[in-house]
Amino acid sequence: MTHTINSTIYGELLLHYQPRIIKTESENEQFLAVVEELLARPDLSPEEDILLELLVKLIEDFEAKHYQLNASTSCSRLLHLMDARNLQPSDLVEVLGSSEIVTKLLDGEQEITEEQAKVLGQFFHVEPELFCS
Repeated sequence: MTHTINSTIYGELLLHYQPRIIKTESENEQFLAVVEELLARPDLSPEEDILLELLVKLIEDFEAKHYQLNASTSCSRLLHLMDARNLQPSDLVEVLGSSEIVTKLLDGEQEITEEQAKVLGQFFHVEPELFCS
């Protein structure tokens, strides 16, 4: 996904949130709160989309290093995004096509396809690769 961004607006976002390599649990919690704040907004600007993508990557890197026993999966990332937006499985039926598909994906019985990843990426305003295992 290619974004055209306003560097002044993006710079202001970077100055405000100051994203950086996460080194502590406290910093991780801080950036998780920012991600949840961004996900709660109905429409993100291109600059906010890029900031969200950056923060998710920083959080994933920290958690992959510190929580290897509970490694993140496409299903766990989907569940986290749903939780952050207070969504129920029924909220994804229209996005994914059927309640059966939603149930299989959330139960880990079926992997998220490339097409489903694209649709989920648009729905959650994140890069589709987030849903690829």
